[in-house]
Amino acid sequence: MAGAYRPRDEPRQSAAALQRIDRHVDVPGVAVAPGCHAMRMSPEADAPPRSAVLLVNLGTPDAPTAPAVRRYLAEFLHDHRVVSLTRWLWCPILHFVILPLRGPKVAHKYASIWMDGGSPLAVHTRGLATSMQARMPDMRVAWAMRYGNPSIASVVDGLRADGVRDIVVLPLYPQYSTTTTASVQDVVDRLAALHADTRFRTVRDYHVDAGWVAAVAESIRAHWAAHGRGECLLFSFHGIPQRLVDAGDPYADQSRASVEAIAAALGLSPGDAMLTFQSRFGREPWLQPYTDDTLKSLAAKGVKAVDVVCPGFAVDCLETLEEISVENATLFREAGGATLRYIPCLNASDAHAMALAGVVRAQGVTEA
Repeated sequence: MAGAYRPRDEPRQSAAALQRIDRHVDVPGVAVAPGCHAMRMSPEADAPPRSAVLLVNLGTPDAPTAPAVRRYLAEFLHDHRVVSLTRWLWCPILHFVILPLRGPKVAHKYASIWMDGGSPLAVHTRGLATSMQARMPDMRVAWAMRYGNPSIASVVDGLRADGVRDIVVLPLYPQYSTTTTASVQDVVDRLAALHADTRFRTVRDYHVDAGWVAAVAESIRAHWAAHGRGECLLFSFHGIPQRLVDAGDPYADQSRASVEAIAAALGLSPGDAMLTFQSRFGREPWLQPYTDDTLKSLAAKGVKAVDVVCPGFAVDCLETLEEISVENATLFREAGGATLRYIPCLNASDAHAMALAGVVRAQGVTEA
């Protein structure tokens, strides 16, 4: 079921955990809603909420430099959920071939999209947490990265230091996959074993949540109103190896269901939208059709203008701002097309914050 939790046992509350906290402890990765101030009203009003929502995104390097990118990729590509090769084979390839070659190239790409506040993924994730906090004053809203900083463990430690003992983990992956959501759950399981007095729950997916579908559809309409509409609408999702889907990963089916729901909300006819997959890595077959091959095929058929939206990404990142907006736009033009218009992710928009707050509230989550 979309947005369903994996419930855990009720926590065993310690005496210390039940004591009121009369000061605020700054927590890395915790959003503070604009307009909040430090005026004391009463011990009850001053005590921080004991429940929190923890947004978790994939991750990002700390800087657009080769060393920072190598550190980030090393952590990311060491995860067995991402690369399942045996470690004795994979580690030498990773550290002596892939990281030395890819580090500088990927760093250059990050540099081309870096923002004043950091990578787009970090800036927009932080902004989304702040926007959600304004809509969920009875709960803390924090954010973390599965790989890189701030780590899930460090943010959880900060929340617990501030008295939080009930944490709803919301992976920012609308569609469930063993390569993403399950990896977040691996970390949550380890933390739950360490902190028996804290309750952890994880939102599995929200790929057809009505509020989220409506927000994506409205963002597409708004883009068309401002920039015009192309001849074809491409829904590009991050790919995964085909063998994972063959083994039961629901990602492909959920991606397809998301496209169908958004297309229905837009009132599109069959054939007006196409589902494709991007960002393949390595030589084995990944989910198809591939985004780049599809763009070349469309150009060869005489299509001059396409719109591309990436609803598998909660916020804009390297894969959308560089891979789609730059690389694939160039590829489309070189193949004979004229214009590729990328439709931005929901990012920290009000509609996105409201939709995700609804995903949490729909499960009956309120302040403990």
